Amino acid sequence: MLTYDVRIWSVRSRPSKSSPFQLRWRVGPQTHYAPFANFTLADGRRSELMSAVRRGEQFDSETGLPASELRERRSPTWYEHACAYALMKWPRAAAKHRAGIAEALTVVTPVLVSSTKGMPERALLRRALRVRAFQMCRTEDGVVARKDAEFVPDDESAALVWIAKNSLRMAELGTSERMRAALTALSLKLDGTAAADNTFRRRRTTFNNSLRYAVERDLLATNPLSRIDWNPPDTDDEVDFRYVPEPALARALITAVAAQSSRGEHLEAFFGCLY
Repeated sequence: MLTYDVRIWSVRSRPSKSSPFQLRWRVGPQTHYAPFANFTLADGRRSELMSAVRRGEQFDSETGLPASELRERRSPTWYEHACAYALMKWPRAAAKHRAGIAEALTVVTPVLVSSTKGMPERALLRRALRVRAFQMCRTEDGVVARKDAEFVPDDESAALVWIAKNSLRMAELGTSERMRAALTALSLKLDGTAAADNTFRRRRTTFNNSLRYAVERDLLATNPLSRIDWNPPDTDDEVDFRYVPEPALARALITAVAAQSSRGEHLEAFFGCLY
């Protein structure tokens, strides 16, 4: 139980050769103890707890920890949270929206890792994430990730094991460097060139919503993306006229559409307006 009822006593000595100093503090009805090898360590820990009290943090009566430390200790990885987010969104999302969620999470997840040592080949990791981890299916037990309900090839299974082991914890996610790396990944295509503006906005929306869900689950105190001032690189949206049909060809194509059916008559106007 979280409470503001906290009392922290001074460091005291005790008859112990290995841990001669002890810190005591009370959270609600529970008294907690922590032994230390020297006074400096004990006093440093006392200062940390006192700082949490001054910040107005609640403490957990069972563990004796400030709410921020308790959140960090219980923090799942980004990969675990991303899987939970995809699972939460899947039942009420349209098929195209589901694919968009899987794509955005697949793009950003390989960036939010603690180490790249032993990282699987990028295409393999992306396929495992997009198809196995972030796509769901219905079973007798309800909606589950495909990785938990279907056979997964050995190479994809190994890729998922790697990302599960190396994914950052949610408590480590909030730095400016991490958020900027995520936004950069969301702004790029597979070949490293800039993605279209609408593609980036769609991916960013998914990532932002997943962080809002983390706040809802009490995994993050605030959404770290809201304080990042970052814009994607400019893209070249100039029309390449080598791929635009000349007027005579366009007229022939649009006329051919109109001749297909009654539906073609409507499409004739549509493609004519586009041209």
